[in-house]
Amino acid sequence: MDFSELVKNRYSVRAYKPDPVEDEKLAAVLEAARLAPTAANRQPFLLFVIDTKGREEELSRIYHREWFVQAPLIICACGLPGEVWKGEHGRDYLGVDVAIAMDHLILAAAELGLGTCWIGAFDAEAAREILNLPEDADPIVFTPLGYPADTPKPKERKPLDEIARYL
Repeated sequence: MDFSELVKNRYSVRAYKPDPVEDEKLAAVLEAARLAPTAANRQPFLLFVIDTKGREEELSRIYHREWFVQAPLIICACGLPGEVWKGEHGRDYLGVDVAIAMDHLILAAAELGLGTCWIGAFDAEAAREILNLPEDADPIVFTPLGYPADTPKPKERKPLDEIARYL
């Protein structure tokens, strides 16, 4: 699938089949995140791959939607504040770096027929406790990872002339 088709077809999946994700596909999506560009190539992130089987109840404390734990896997992307590049003007690029890595992961998953859903509004304290995250790892975004059990709805997006300005 070419890139334009990929970005048009990718959607936020909110229902998952219980089918396992093949090791090769998991490795491919993680590799896509590893290859993502980051400020000064610092790669200030860790990806935690979580098996949901038997952990549905506790994982639901992180994000309270049934479909969050339907997928066989959940990926938590954490930023490492101590490793981020701050640039000449002191700007912190941690959130940007993690977002780029997760976007690469999500697009790679879609290309392989896997579904994801970007989740940024979660209980960070529950995530730290349940996942026993290292102190230096700041949970920034989650996504379930599995085979979609739903169908995409039409995307609603602003017209290009509302979001692009030519100077």
